[in-house]
Amino acid sequence: MEERRVRVRFAPSPTGALHIGGVRTALYNYLFARQHKGDFVFRIEDTDSNRFVPGAEEYIIESFRWLGLQFDEGVSFGGDKGPYRQSERREIYKKYVDRLLEDGKAYIAFDTPEELESKRNEIQNFQYDARTRMQMRNSLTLTKEEMEALIADGTQYVVRFRVEPGIEVHIDDLIRGDVRIMSDIVDDKVLYKSSDELPTYHLANIVDDHLMEITHVIRGEEWLPSAPLHVLLYKAFGWEETMPRFAHLPLLLKPEGKGKLSKRDGDRLGFPVFPLEWHDPKTGEVSSGYRESGYFPEAVINFLALLGWNPGTEQELFSLDELVSLFDITKCSKSGARYDFQKGIWFNHEYILRKSSEEIAQLFAPIVANNGVEESMERITKVVSMMKDRVNFVKELWDLCSFFFIAPTEYDEKTVKKRWKADSALVMSELATVLEGIDDFTVEGQEPVVLAWVEERGYKLGDVMNAFRLALVGIGKGPGMFDISAFLGKEETLKRIERAVEILK
Repeated sequence: MEERRVRVRFAPSPTGALHIGGVRTALYNYLFARQHKGDFVFRIEDTDSNRFVPGAEEYIIESFRWLGLQFDEGVSFGGDKGPYRQSERREIYKKYVDRLLEDGKAYIAFDTPEELESKRNEIQNFQYDARTRMQMRNSLTLTKEEMEALIADGTQYVVRFRVEPGIEVHIDDLIRGDVRIMSDIVDDKVLYKSSDELPTYHLANIVDDHLMEITHVIRGEEWLPSAPLHVLLYKAFGWEETMPRFAHLPLLLKPEGKGKLSKRDGDRLGFPVFPLEWHDPKTGEVSSGYRESGYFPEAVINFLALLGWNPGTEQELFSLDELVSLFDITKCSKSGARYDFQKGIWFNHEYILRKSSEEIAQLFAPIVANNGVEESMERITKVVSMMKDRVNFVKELWDLCSFFFIAPTEYDEKTVKKRWKADSALVMSELATVLEGIDDFTVEGQEPVVLAWVEERGYKLGDVMNAFRLALVGIGKGPGMFDISAFLGKEETLKRIERAVEILK
C-alpha cells in the first residue's frame, strides 16, 4: 500500500484560554509533522455550543503566532478539506449519523435527564450499554409508530452508538505500544443531539479525522479512555485501512504534590499557565500569560519540548529546527512530567544570554524611555552588555541598573552602615581629585592610576571601592566600579561623589 503523507491536527475547543498543556500537545504535533515533511492542521471543535467563549478562537490563533508554530491549513489558514470549524459541518455529520442508524450500529434514545438520574439511583455504577439499553426508552424498545409520534411531537432525542460487548479492542499507540481494552467497559456514547443538531466530540472527531486524512492523532493521555470507542467507530464505518496511529502524551503534573497542573497552581506559586494574558469575558478575571510576563517564545518552546521527552543527551538548549530533527515521539515518557516552572525561568535567562546585547537593548529601550530617560541606543546597549547576565527577564533590568541613567537621591541604609566608614568622606574627596586629573577616562585609563593612589596612601582597596560604589550607585550592587565610572563619564562621576560626601558626611 502506498505510504500516506503524514497529516496531524491540533483541534482545541474555543471555551477559554489555551492551557500550556494544550500548547505542548500542539508543539509535539508540529515537531512530528515537520520531521516527516507532513501537514499540521488547525481545527476548531466547537460542537458544545453551551461552552463557547467569545474571543477564545482568536486568542488561540494569536498564541501560536507568538510562539512561532505555523499551521499549514485550517481555520484562518485555508486548505481544501474544510470547513475546519465543526459548527460549519452539520450536514456532513448528519449524513454519517444516518448511515450508522441505517446500518443498525446506532439507535435513537428519548430518555430525559430525570429518567437517566432515576436509573442511576436504581442501579449502582449505572452505564448505558448492552446490559441496560433494553430497560430504557429508545428505538430498540419502542415501536416504529411510538418513535414516529415522539419525533413528530418535537421530543428531543440523542443518537447513541451501539457497542457490542466481548470485543477486544487494540489501540496501536506510538508511546504505550499495543493497548488492549475490552469493549464491555465502553458505554453506548451519545454521538448526536437533536436539540442543537450537532454531533458530540466523539463522532465529529472521527468523521473529521477521516475526511481530513489525518494519519496520526497525538493528544493528551486524558483521551486514552476514549480511544477504544474511536477505534470501534472507525470499524463501524469500515475505515480500518485509514485509521490513524495514536500517541497519548503524559500529563503535565503540579510542581508539587499530586495531580495534573491547574491554573490554581500558577496563581498560588506565581507563574503563568497560559501562553498569553487572558481576559475572561464572563468573569472579568485577568490571568497572566508567558508573553506578558516577559518570556521569549523560543524559551517557552524549548522548556515545553523537554517536558515528557528528551533526546537522551545532556544538551538542554535547542532551536526549533534542532527540535524538529531530533524529536522522536516513541521516546516520549509514559509517566507524567512535573511542571518545574523554575526551570522555565532558567530557560529564559539562558535565552537572554544567547541573544545579542543589541537585541536585548531594543527590548529594554522602551522601558528606559517610560522611566523618563532619553538615552542613545549605543549607551543602552553598553549597559545591557554589562548587566544582562544578571537577570532572568528584560523587565528586571531597570531595577538593577537604573543608576546608570539616574543619579541616586538616597543611599541604602544598611550599605551606609556597613560600607561608609568614619574617613570615607575624606577618602572620597581625595579620590575625586585623583579622578579629576585623569584625561583618559576609560576603564584602562582610570584603573592603574586609582590603584596606584590607593597603594601609595596605604588605604584598604575594599573600603575605597565600597564607598566609591555607594557614592555612584546608592547601594552595594552593580558591575565593576571602573565600568560604571567610565560609562558615567568624568563630570557625572565627580558630581555623584560630591553629593555623597555632602549628604553622608
